[in-house]
Amino acid sequence: MSKTQYPVFTIGHSNHSLECFIELLQAHEVNEVVDVRSATYSSYTPHFSHDFLKDAPEKERIDYLFMGDELGGRPADRSCYDTGRVVYDKVAEPDWFNDGLNQVIRNADEWRIALMCTEKEPLECHRTLLVAHNLAQRSIEVQHILADGNLESHDEAMNRLLDIFKLPPDGDMFRTRDDVIAKAAALQAKRFAFVDDRMKARHGD
Repeated sequence: MSKTQYPVFTIGHSNHSLECFIELLQAHEVNEVVDVRSATYSSYTPHFSHDFLKDAPEKERIDYLFMGDELGGRPADRSCYDTGRVVYDKVAEPDWFNDGLNQVIRNADEWRIALMCTEKEPLECHRTLLVAHNLAQRSIEVQHILADGNLESHDEAMNRLLDIFKLPPDGDMFRTRDDVIAKAAALQAKRFAFVDDRMKARHGD
């Protein structure tokens, strides 16, 4: 299935300690973290600020790459919003997003990489609904590292998503599985995609 030497992993740092987070990465032999957060500072988890891995002990060294400009869930491009809410289908169109995906694919031929964002639950994060969704459409294998250290394949995650919206996992007479996954991802994005309140106010919502 995979067109890369290694699968692409994803992980949410959630409220893990840095030590616990590194242990999760090491358990799956991840040696590069690709940060897909648009904003890399949080007062809630300041130890996951930009380039946080630089302070990790040498024996635990994991490379860090920031790609929030290309693959973040809060793009600067205003054309990616509809009445203030990010629309993932629109984010997936520009060259800058696809250039970012291509870099991830290239890196996964050399490194065991993990796309990192904030949310604990993969189905509540753009790393799954946007980035992993588009990687899967290119036949790239994606594995989600869960908070307990277990792996969930992207296909398994999509089965959970389809169950949330009571959609047929194998499609139906009129839609393929890919069609119903796209529908479910769009519905879920309406629940969890970033909303810019300033833009929303300008549209009178």
